Amino acid sequence: MIPAVVQIAVPTPLRRMFDYLPADGRHAEDYLVGTRVRVPFGRQQLVGVVMGFSPASDLPATRLKKIHATLDDQPVLPADILTLLQWASRYYHYPIGEVIQLGLPVLLRQGRPALPRRVLEWSLTPQGQQLNDDELAALGKRAPRQAALLSSISLAPGQRADADTLDREHTHWRAPLGRLQANGWVEKHERAQLLEPSGPEPDEPQSGHALNSDQRQAADAVNDKVDQFGRFLLDGVTGSGKTEVYLELIRGVVTKGRQALVLVPEIGLTPQLVQRFRQQLPCRIGVLHSGLSDQERLTVWLAARDGQLPVIIGTRSAVFTPLKSPGLFIVDEEHDLSFKQQDGFRYSARDLAVLRAQHAQVPVVLGSATPSLESLFNVQQQRMTRLTLPQRAGPAQPPRLHILDVRHQPMEAGLSPAMVQIVRQHLDRDRQVLLFLNRRGFAPTLLCHDCGWLAACPRCDSHLTLHRSVGRLRCHHCGTEQAVPRQCPACGNLDLRSIGAGTERIETELAGLFPQAEILRIDRDSTRRKGSLEDLLGRIQNGKRQILIGTQMLAKGHDFPNVTLVGILDADQGLYSADFRGAERMAQLIVQVAGRAGRAEHSGEVLIQTHHPDHPLLMQLTVQNYAACAAQLAEERQGAQLPPFSRLVLLRAESTAVDAPLAFLVQARQHAESLAVGGVVCFGPMPAPMEKRAGRFRAQLLAQADSSGPLQHLLSVWIPKLEGIKNKRQVRWSIDVDPQEMF
Repeated sequence: MIPAVVQIAVPTPLRRMFDYLPADGRHAEDYLVGTRVRVPFGRQQLVGVVMGFSPASDLPATRLKKIHATLDDQPVLPADILTLLQWASRYYHYPIGEVIQLGLPVLLRQGRPALPRRVLEWSLTPQGQQLNDDELAALGKRAPRQAALLSSISLAPGQRADADTLDREHTHWRAPLGRLQANGWVEKHERAQLLEPSGPEPDEPQSGHALNSDQRQAADAVNDKVDQFGRFLLDGVTGSGKTEVYLELIRGVVTKGRQALVLVPEIGLTPQLVQRFRQQLPCRIGVLHSGLSDQERLTVWLAARDGQLPVIIGTRSAVFTPLKSPGLFIVDEEHDLSFKQQDGFRYSARDLAVLRAQHAQVPVVLGSATPSLESLFNVQQQRMTRLTLPQRAGPAQPPRLHILDVRHQPMEAGLSPAMVQIVRQHLDRDRQVLLFLNRRGFAPTLLCHDCGWLAACPRCDSHLTLHRSVGRLRCHHCGTEQAVPRQCPACGNLDLRSIGAGTERIETELAGLFPQAEILRIDRDSTRRKGSLEDLLGRIQNGKRQILIGTQMLAKGHDFPNVTLVGILDADQGLYSADFRGAERMAQLIVQVAGRAGRAEHSGEVLIQTHHPDHPLLMQLTVQNYAACAAQLAEERQGAQLPPFSRLVLLRAESTAVDAPLAFLVQARQHAESLAVGGVVCFGPMPAPMEKRAGRFRAQLLAQADSSGPLQHLLSVWIPKLEGIKNKRQVRWSIDVDPQEMF
C-alpha cells in the first residue's frame, strides 16, 4: 500500500513516535528518513526527525496534524546512526524522540540549517591589484590604516585574509576595510569552514616510536581483523605505550581512506592526546567535547559525517558522531565511570562504541591499565580478545609503591612528616612531584568550636565545602553556595574552624613549606576558564621543581616525564564504600595515579598515606598488582552474584515530598512481582545512600537477573504499569539499565 502517514520522532517524554500527515501538495514518500521537519505538538512547534512511514494511523485522519515545514533536503542522520539510536532507546528504555534529539548537535535540534561555520575572507579586486607604488604611497599618507590593510591582504596565504588574521594584525579595521570595499579595491568572500574550527594546519607529521614486540603483536592482532568486527581489550600497564598502538592502527585506517573515532573519558585528556596525534598523523583531526561552542561542535560533526575528518577525538556523546567511512573505534581508559551518562538518557558510550563497531563490521579497541571487571569477564567468556602490554615502553621502569602509616603521626593539612621530607628530596633533585587528593576546595567542613554547629547544605544531606579563596561555602552535589558566616549562626561564637583538607588548603600549606617550588593546582575550580587547563599542562611539560596538586583530573592518561614522586594523600576515602564497585574504583584510581610517576628515564616512587595500612586492597596492590586485585574482587563478586556475574536495573524515584518516592516504589515492586517474570529478583525499595539531594528526597528499587533477557522483558511490560501508578505525578522516576553508581 502507498504510505499515507509519516512517523516522526518528536522530543517529548512519551515513549513512542507520532503520526503526521504530509504538508499540502506533498506525499508521505516525499519525506526522507533521517531528515528534520517542523511539526505542531500541542501549542508548540517542535523539530522532529522522520523515522518511517505507514499506510494508515491508529488515530482517525481528523485527529492527525500536518507537517509544517521540511528543514533538510537530505538526511542529517545517516541510517547507521538512526539504527544505533533506536537500539539504544529500546535497550535503555528512554523515549525515542529525546534519544534521537540527543544524537544531534544543539543547533540542529533548534532547527538551524545543517551548514558548517561560515568564514568571511577579503581579497584584492583586479582594480586593487593594479594600484601602483605612487598611489599606495599617497594612500599611506592619507589613510594609513587602509594602506596597512591592503598590505596584509596581499601578503596573506592565497592573497585572502580572514577576520582572525586581521584581528591579529590590526585594531578597529572594519571601518577602513569598508572604505576599501566602497572604492572597489577589496572584495568579500564567504566559504564554509568544514575542518576543525580552532585548530591550526596539521603539523608536519613525525615518525612515531618503533613499536616494541608486545606493541607490534597487539597492533598485528587488530590489523588481522581490519575488515571485520573484532573486540579487543588492550590491557597495558601505565606507560606501556598504548597510545603508540592506537597511532599505528589509525595510520593504517587513514591510509585506506577510512575514519577512526577515539573516545576519551574527560575533556582534560584531549589537549595532550590531540597534540600527540597531530604530531604523528598526516591528517586533520576533529575534536568534540562540551568545551566547544555549539557552532564549533556542529562544524566538526558535519565534517565527520561527510568524511572530511579522518580522525575524531571526543568525550562520551561523540559516540553518536556519524562517520562516512568508519574503520576503527577506540575507547581509551575504558574502565572510566565518565563513559556512563548518569542522568537523563543513561547510556554507556563504551558499550555503544562496541555495538557501532559490530554494525560497521570493523574492530573496536578498549584500552586501559586497569580494565573493568566487565571487560575482564568478557575476556573470560571469550567475547573479547585480550592484548597485553606488560612492560613500560623504553627505559622507564614501574614505580615503587610504599604505604605510609599515618596513625599517631602529626598531620599538617593532610601532609605527614614523612611525606613532606620525601617531597623535599625529589624537589632538591629538580624533579616534579604530584600530590593527589580527590577533594577540591579548602576544607570539606566548617565547624563551630563552641557548640558543634556544622555548615550543612540546606538542600542535601551533605556538608558545604569551604572555598576560602573566594570566601564561599559550596555544595559539590547541588551547587548551592553562600557567603562564609562571620560568626556561628547557632550560638554567635566567632571560633569557626575549617576541618579536613581539600586541594586549595594543600596548595596554601605547600606554599609555606616549599617557597622555592612552583605550585600548580589542577581541579575543576582552577580550570574553569577556557584554555586554562591547556595552559597549566603546558607549564607542567616545560617546568622543573614543581609540585602538582590535583584531583582525578590529573590521574588519567597524562604523561608528565619529569614527575618522579606521586603522593596519594588520602587513600582511605574509597576503602569502605557502600557501593559494591567502590573497591574496584579505588584500586583503579590508585594504580592510575601511581602510573604518573617515573615515566621517563628517572625512576619513580609512590607514597600512599593511610590509616589502614593492613587493608587487603592496599596490601594486594603494593605487594602484587592490579591483575591480582581484580581477580580477587571478581571472585567476591561471583560469590555474591553481583555484576559482571549478573545484570541489574535500578528504578529511581525522587520528590519534594519525603514519603512519596518510597510509596511509589512500593507500588512499583508490587507490579513487578505481579508480572511474575522468571529469573528476576527485586530488592527494596530503600532510601538512596544520600536520601536528600538538591531539595528532593530519593529512593530506589533494584531488579537483578542472571542475564539481560529477563530484565529487558520485565521492563517492556513493567514500564506501562509504572506510568499508570496513581501518585506518579508526585514523583520523578527513571530507569537505569546496567547502573554504574548505586546512589
